[in-house]
Amino acid sequence: MSGIRQRPLPVGALRSFEAVARHLSFRIAAEELYLTQSAVSRQIQGLEDELGASLFSRGTRHVELTGDGAALLRAVAPLLDRLDATVRQIRQAKGRRVVSLSTFASFASLWLIPRLQAFQREHPDIDIRVSASDRLVDLDEEFDLVLRYCSPAQVRAVPGAQRLFGEQVTPVVSPWLLEQVQGGRLPSLAVPTDLARHALLEEDDHRPSAEFLSWRHWLARQGAAGLEPQRWIYLNYTYQQVQGALVGQGVALARLALVDDSLAKGELLEPFGAARRVASPYAYWLMVPPERRLRPEVRQFCDWVRAQAAQTRRRIGEEPETDGLGEHD
Repeated sequence: MSGIRQRPLPVGALRSFEAVARHLSFRIAAEELYLTQSAVSRQIQGLEDELGASLFSRGTRHVELTGDGAALLRAVAPLLDRLDATVRQIRQAKGRRVVSLSTFASFASLWLIPRLQAFQREHPDIDIRVSASDRLVDLDEEFDLVLRYCSPAQVRAVPGAQRLFGEQVTPVVSPWLLEQVQGGRLPSLAVPTDLARHALLEEDDHRPSAEFLSWRHWLARQGAAGLEPQRWIYLNYTYQQVQGALVGQGVALARLALVDDSLAKGELLEPFGAARRVASPYAYWLMVPPERRLRPEVRQFCDWVRAQAAQTRRRIGEEPETDGLGEHD
């Protein structure tokens, strides 16, 4: 063990390594880093000397990662990403106040963004950075808070996770489509079995939660298991389903909390009424890393999110929270 080097690896050399590994080119990496190709080569050679292992297999016209190089890249790439994110956050904090959050694309498009103007009117000095991704980010990443859609079991281990509101699904259509039905230009849409003569917009998702968002599940709950519509239209995201319904392409099975505003404005209608809504065990949650809760701007934004969520709960007829996970930081 005494012969193993214990010195930490230099960050500059690790950046050069990551760039070469990403591009599999010393020349392109050098251009990206504003270094000479020989400087990058020296840094990589220095790393290999420090590690006592080859990181790249160099051919006449190609560069490939060795097994040791691939292992180092898996460790280095996320560390550099987090370092860069932290540096950005520190720089931003020295200027304007910024709250950064992560959520999934449909929640951002349908629930959060339409409401943000109200927060900005109340807090014009706070900037909001929204990262919309279906990837479940870790709480120790660069975000101040995370808005997630998951089951209670998935958040039991997250300290201070706060339930915003639950999930219900309901068929929705555009007023235009319902007018066509009422005028006799499209088939009847009075009972669930009438869906056999309409197009159904379905979310093309294979995650566990998709079972409760599927038409198959909803139809089975209505005693219409096995019903086949006139045609299926499969879409990747919830907001695409809603958009399809808004323009009259068919009937969408919508997440009630995300289309509540559209229903209130009459932009979407429930052809079978509220009695046909089906609840899901999944819900929407607010999660804040403990070290971020002390920042005033984060607390202000979280308070605002909770207030907006309370309005949504009232409008969709959800009972006050009773699962014991708490309402406050």
